[in-house]
Amino acid sequence: MKDAVSKLALEEALNYLSDVIKQRLEHFFSGKKGQLSFQKPAKKGKPSHLELFAQKFGLNEEEFLIVLIALAPHIQSDFFDRVIQKHLPEAGDFPQIGGIRGEKYRGFLPTGETALFLLGGTDIDKRFQIQKIFGEDHVFARKRILWLAETPQGEPRMSGNLILSQEYVDICTVGKFSRPRFSMTFPAEMIETQMEWDDLILNDQTLEQIHELETWIEYGDVLMDKWGMQRKLKPGYRALFYGPPGTGKTLTASLLGKYTGKDVYRVDLSMVVSKFIGETEKNLSNLFAKAQDKDWILFFDEADALFGKRTNVKDAHDKYANQEVAYLLQRVEGYNGLVILATNFKSNIDDAFMRRFQSVIHFPMPNDNERLKLWELSFPDKVELSPEVDLVNLSKKYELSGSGIVNVVQYCCLESLGRGDFMVNSDDIKKGIRKEFHKEGKLFN
Repeated sequence: MKDAVSKLALEEALNYLSDVIKQRLEHFFSGKKGQLSFQKPAKKGKPSHLELFAQKFGLNEEEFLIVLIALAPHIQSDFFDRVIQKHLPEAGDFPQIGGIRGEKYRGFLPTGETALFLLGGTDIDKRFQIQKIFGEDHVFARKRILWLAETPQGEPRMSGNLILSQEYVDICTVGKFSRPRFSMTFPAEMIETQMEWDDLILNDQTLEQIHELETWIEYGDVLMDKWGMQRKLKPGYRALFYGPPGTGKTLTASLLGKYTGKDVYRVDLSMVVSKFIGETEKNLSNLFAKAQDKDWILFFDEADALFGKRTNVKDAHDKYANQEVAYLLQRVEGYNGLVILATNFKSNIDDAFMRRFQSVIHFPMPNDNERLKLWELSFPDKVELSPEVDLVNLSKKYELSGSGIVNVVQYCCLESLGRGDFMVNSDDIKKGIRKEFHKEGKLFN
C-alpha cells in the first residue's frame, strides 16, 4: 500500500514539475515582467516517501522543487527533453534552461542553471537568492543531500549538473537507503556474524565495557537530544579496541551491530591511505560524508596505518602525513555515530586520539578457563572427541587466541571428514596447534 501511495505521489510530483516548466517558458516567451510563484497542490492521505523526506528536512517550496528537478531523470529518463520540447515555440536548443548530456546517459541532465531559470527566470535578485541554496551552510551541503558537480576552471559554477545523492534518491523513491557497494569511492565493507554474545568469551571487565557501548547506541540520542547534552558533548562516540590478533575485536564490532540493529562497516585503510598529497583526505571525506546520519558503526581495523603517532617534521612528507592525522581527528570527532578503532598495541595510537576516546577496551589473550570454554564451544556436534583428548590440559598448556583455537578446530574437522570417521583425536589437535604456532612464529613443545 505504501509503495502504491509513493508511486502515485511521484507521478503527481512530476506533473507538478511539468506545470512549473510550462509556466516558466510561457512567462519567458511572453515577455512579461514580475515573478512567478509556485505551490504544489495540497494532498490528503498518508504522506509518500518523497513528502516524508521533505518534512524531515523542513524543505520550503523552492528547496523541494530543486530536489524534484534533480530527482526527475532518475524517475523518467526522457522527462526534461519531452516537457521542454513540448513547450518551446520553435524546435532547437534553449541555453537559458541549462542542462548537459552525460557520458553514458543521453537524456537531459539538469544543472544549477536549470534551477535558476525555472525558479528565478531572468530576475537577478531572485537568481542570487536561489544560489544560496547551494551554499556550504545549507542543509543540502551539510547532510550531503544535493550538490553541484565541479566545473572546469573559468566556467560558471552553476553550469555544473545537479547531483542528488543516490542514498536520497532511494529515500525519495523507495523509502530507505540502499547499502553502498565496496569501491574506491567507498572503501568499506559491511560485516555481519551468525554468532551470539554467548560465543564471545572474554573477561568480565572487558564484557562490561562492551555493554557500555551497547547502552550508548541504544540511549545516545536520548542523552543528547531529550536531556540536552548536545551543548556539552561532542556528537558520536569513539572507542579503542586493543589487544593481540584473534582476541575478538572484529567479532565484538559485528555483535554490537547485530544486537542494536546497526550496520557495521569495516574500513579498508589500504584503500584510504594514498601516497598522493590530498588524496587521503579526499578519500576520508567521501567515506564520512556517505556515513553521516546513517547510524552506521565504522570499524577501523589495524588502525595504526592512519591513526599512528605523528612524527617530527623533517620533510614535506612528514608535514602532509601529520595533516592527514589532524584531518582524520577532525572527521572522527564530527561523526555522529559510533567509531571503533582496533589495534594490536595501544602504544601505537597517537596521543591526540587517546584523549578523545570515551572507551579504551583491552582484549587480552584468553586465560586457561576462557580457553577451555573456547575449545568446548568450537567443536561442532557432528564430531566426537576421542577419549584421550584432554581439553583441560590443552587449555593450560597451549596459549592460543580465540581465532587460533577455531583454526585448529577447522583443521581437525577437515582431517576427520577426510578419514570419514567423524572422530577428532589428540594427534589431530596437536598437528593443528603446531601449524598455528608455526604461523605465529612460536615454538611448539
